[in-house]
Amino acid sequence: MAKTPVTLVTGFLGSGKTTLISRLLAHPDMGETAVIVNELGEVGIDHHLLRRVDERTVLLASGCVCCTLRGDLADELRDLHSRRARGEIPAFKRVVVETTGLADPAPIVYTLAAEPVVRHHYVLESIVATVDARHGLLEPESVKQAAVADVIVLTKVDVADPDEIEAHARRLNPAAEIVEAAFGDVEPGRLFGRPQRDPRELRLEEHGHAGEIRPFCLFFDEPLDWTAFGIWLTMLLQARGRDLLRVKGLLNVGGPGGDSRGPLLLNGVQHVVHPPEHLEAWADDDRRSRIVFIGRGLERAAVERSLLAFDAASQ
Repeated sequence: MAKTPVTLVTGFLGSGKTTLISRLLAHPDMGETAVIVNELGEVGIDHHLLRRVDERTVLLASGCVCCTLRGDLADELRDLHSRRARGEIPAFKRVVVETTGLADPAPIVYTLAAEPVVRHHYVLESIVATVDARHGLLEPESVKQAAVADVIVLTKVDVADPDEIEAHARRLNPAAEIVEAAFGDVEPGRLFGRPQRDPRELRLEEHGHAGEIRPFCLFFDEPLDWTAFGIWLTMLLQARGRDLLRVKGLLNVGGPGGDSRGPLLLNGVQHVVHPPEHLEAWADDDRRSRIVFIGRGLERAAVERSLLAFDAASQ
């Protein structure tokens, strides 16, 4: 059976995350979705949209199953899977997990990737972060949430000009898609099931002060040795995992004579690197490896020298 995709929705206090979740839960396209929220009472769900299934679960008119996160996330996910298998709750094809406003997404990503039963039945599809278009990315937590996101939702665009905040978000995380939302109104298709962006599409501004979170991208003309790269990345994460917030890329791991296979899709959040996905083919004739790093205090030249030296030593 295919793994159930999980989307993590995060965002700072007051950024409109609750409004976004509430509107999504009422959307008919959100049927066959299980939603795990921290406190169901804090989510403004119209009482006409739900009915009680048991003491910890409600069934929404859209077909979503919604439950509170009372303990460990791994326990909740295992319980949802078991109850679905026993027919105690309606079937669901995706899970949405809402974090608290001060949450660091990294430990949640680690739970999804490291807990054996969870990893067997679920796969992290994307991270969505809400960003307040009025107050922006002022707090360290909000900056980190946006830096690791696959999709950034600019909220409250009905009362604020989002251009300045959007530009800041693009500089911080050029790999993320940016979506504007007024009153939390976003089509679910704009948040879920989105393809990964090709790093060639990204415009990176590799400047900033020491200690700031900033992105950079490395390109390699020659194929990389996958075994050597994996060891190098593991060592980098062990040494600088707290500073390396996100790594995404396409890797050419073919031999010197070329390889008809497609690239490896690389995707990691801090210490957690998801199993690489081997794509069927390259999109075009540009078969350079390209890797986007988003981190704090990481120097592009130093990272590039380290990887090239390690790759050369493996030949």
